[in-house]
Amino acid sequence: MRVEIWSDINCPFCYLGKARFEAALARFPHRDAVEVVHRSFELDPSLGEDDHGQVVPIIARKYGISEAQAAANERGIGAQAAEMGLPYVTEGRDYGSSFGMHRLLHFARGKGREEQLLDLLYRANFGEEAPLFGDTERVVALAVEAGLDASDARAVLADPERFGDAVRAEEREAAELGATGVPFFVLDRKYGVSGAQPPEAFTQALTQAWGDRPAPLTALGDPDAAESEAVCGPDGCAVPGAVKDAGA
Repeated sequence: MRVEIWSDINCPFCYLGKARFEAALARFPHRDAVEVVHRSFELDPSLGEDDHGQVVPIIARKYGISEAQAAANERGIGAQAAEMGLPYVTEGRDYGSSFGMHRLLHFARGKGREEQLLDLLYRANFGEEAPLFGDTERVVALAVEAGLDASDARAVLADPERFGDAVRAEEREAAELGATGVPFFVLDRKYGVSGAQPPEAFTQALTQAWGDRPAPLTALGDPDAAESEAVCGPDGCAVPGAVKDAGA
């Protein structure tokens, strides 16, 4: 079973949702048969690389609320993060374009290090006081911590064309699937779960999606008779079981 997760580094509920989903997956009896794939989504794709600043005033302007309300929201999210054992800085956190980080995550995917880099970016953005957005060298240091080469990471971040089409394609796909925000979880392209739901909700979704998987094919007839027959075509005859026997 495949679970695809659309998320953004700017999104605190993506940070929470990932932890809650993983808590549910850890208890799921078929967890070893679940493939998790992370997908790109920008909360504000209009931001440029130099558009970054303190999160509270930016969120207040974006949603038309007071800075006091935005700060209270941050404290509320921090309390939810604490319930999951996640570090969360409620004051002084920054906000900015995540396009370069998403491109770097695509590069990391090809190296088998995407999950590690995503976790480090979340930790740096939500759990540490140092600014993340607009600091290329900090992102490079996180890439190195995730197991990537520093010069490779710098090269990706310096070239907005690298993996840019891949990021945009996944964002278009999210829209086609009906996502209006993140986190957005899609299970086997049949079920969608929006938001940082409680672990119990993810457990229910995993159970339902697993139960709806097609049953394995049931073989009928005499298997010994099948092994004795050759399947012939214009290019010759293939004996059932020949590939299996060759690899034995």
